[in-house]
Amino acid sequence: MTLGEALQAARTRIDALDARVLLQHVTGFGHAQVAAYPERMLDAAQDSAFAALVERRAAGEPVAYLVGWREFYGRRFGVTPAVLIPRPETELIVELALARMRACTAPRVLDLGCGSGILAITLALELPQARVSGVDASAAALAVAGANAAALGVCVELVESDWYADVVEDGFDLIVANPPYVAPGDPHLAQGDVRFEPRSALVGGGPAGLSDLQAIIDGARTRLRPGGWLLVEHGWEQGEATRAQFAAAGFGAIETARDLAGNERVSLGQAPTSADAPTS
Repeated sequence: MTLGEALQAARTRIDALDARVLLQHVTGFGHAQVAAYPERMLDAAQDSAFAALVERRAAGEPVAYLVGWREFYGRRFGVTPAVLIPRPETELIVELALARMRACTAPRVLDLGCGSGILAITLALELPQARVSGVDASAAALAVAGANAAALGVCVELVESDWYADVVEDGFDLIVANPPYVAPGDPHLAQGDVRFEPRSALVGGGPAGLSDLQAIIDGARTRLRPGGWLLVEHGWEQGEATRAQFAAAGFGAIETARDLAGNERVSLGQAPTSADAPTS
């Protein structure tokens, strides 16, 4: 079968873009090569591998898991079914964090629930003067993060911990988190790629999915230095509730940033300085 014939057949089963990505993965060819030489023949191994991937994609498996990577902030990160697939809206945390840490001489950064390491590793690369730690309760996720850090040539301390439980340090300048926040009964959990992603990284505690956000926000005050920042991703309808959690925990400069789709996506707050602390 030729490249063109393989693509044409695959497009009757799956999305055209997905078909091209899978074909490029199997052949090692770039988009230009596939487009320019549709008459090039697949060998038997490539033909078999491509057919198997098309079948799996037709059954709903995410392309990122099939090819083993997804781009985030202009870099390729390895992914497996042990971690969430990186999403463009999470890049908003990076932008907000960089805006607050650029002037910091040697920021100490903590990424809670680091998964594949996209936030911890990206911040370590964008802030080479920073010391960055990533925490996750999943050993399998930490293995993925460690492999990504090694592949991208950056040093990130990785700790297996249930949120702050085994984090021995404090005095962080920045804490970031993309925690589980989907409500248990959300119908999106039965749709699309989400069906194949780890539930433990998606579904937040409590009926509204806010319990993990609550634990992170409540615990951050004793881990941040005065004036340090906490940034958390949340669902598009959870901005108001998350801001209330920040306020109840004593944070200042509370705001919510919107993603490119215009949805409330990341809320943040600043730990009070000694001058801001309430007096008895």
